[in-house]
Amino acid sequence: MSTTSSRTRPVAVVAALGAAVVALYLLNLMVGRTFYPLDDVVAVALGADVDGAGFTVGRLRLPRASLGLVAGAAFGLAGVCFQTLLRNPLASPDVIGISAGASTAAVLGIVFFGLSGASVAGLAVAAALVVAAAIYALSSRGGATGTRLILIGIGVAAMLESLTTYVLSKAGAWDLQEAMRWLTGSLNGVGWEQVVPVAVALGILGPLLLAQAGPLSMLALGEDTAAGLGVAVGRTRLLLVLAAVGLVAFATAAAGPIAFVAFLSGPIAGGLVGHGRSLLLPAALVGAVLVLGADFAGQNAFATRYPVGIVTGVVGAPYLVYLIMRSNRTGAM
Repeated sequence: MSTTSSRTRPVAVVAALGAAVVALYLLNLMVGRTFYPLDDVVAVALGADVDGAGFTVGRLRLPRASLGLVAGAAFGLAGVCFQTLLRNPLASPDVIGISAGASTAAVLGIVFFGLSGASVAGLAVAAALVVAAAIYALSSRGGATGTRLILIGIGVAAMLESLTTYVLSKAGAWDLQEAMRWLTGSLNGVGWEQVVPVAVALGILGPLLLAQAGPLSMLALGEDTAAGLGVAVGRTRLLLVLAAVGLVAFATAAAGPIAFVAFLSGPIAGGLVGHGRSLLLPAALVGAVLVLGADFAGQNAFATRYPVGIVTGVVGAPYLVYLIMRSNRTGAM
């Protein structure tokens, strides 16, 4: 590959992914049980009152597609941050227990304390932060390493999932239906009250992570190398972890743990962009593409409508099995 093409390839990939995000976003607004042309969709988005489309597009599809976009970008950005920082493709928030912490807390709040809405979301955000802190503290004896953190995170995730199963066994029919959203990941029935917190978190924490792209790339070379290059390792690592956990927490609080989006976005972005480039922005766009595309497929491609987390789970689970098998063969986990 020539030097010129290697320099322009990331720009071309980001442009193509951005175009795919816009196309899928509009497709989700236009297509459903009733099809609305693009001019009606644009008119509604700009505040016009269009017969039929005003409610269906403005009140139902627009918040749903918007949450899919921002939550997908948040998951993708956080996932690749963890994977790069810990130098392991298994180091994804939905694998190491952070998303499970948010989901377990939400289910506990719904079933045992009768919480709903913003109260459940706030509890989920707090739990994700606490679980992330606990995993980091447990893995930091003698200096945190990627392998130790991943193994502890998987163990914590297993314990949380067991607790969630117990809580669900005590749930009534109505609470069980509400709680399942936090286990599968869904965009059903969302409103702007779910979209706005995630959009604000992404608007604040996203640029913060993007500004740390250089130090993150240096940390991927090893902490000693990064320190030799002038990176304040402890402070930078803490900043990156807090920002990534915040993105996961707010996205999970709004849409549930949409399976494998954080896990897949980084490897897909890496395959598109190539080695030696920051994957933060491409992974954020890939995350948005995955959620918007999976939600469109779940709502329109099958005889039965499926939540977005079911579709991403079907896509992501085989890759996780493959990655674990490959790690076992090479001993490189």
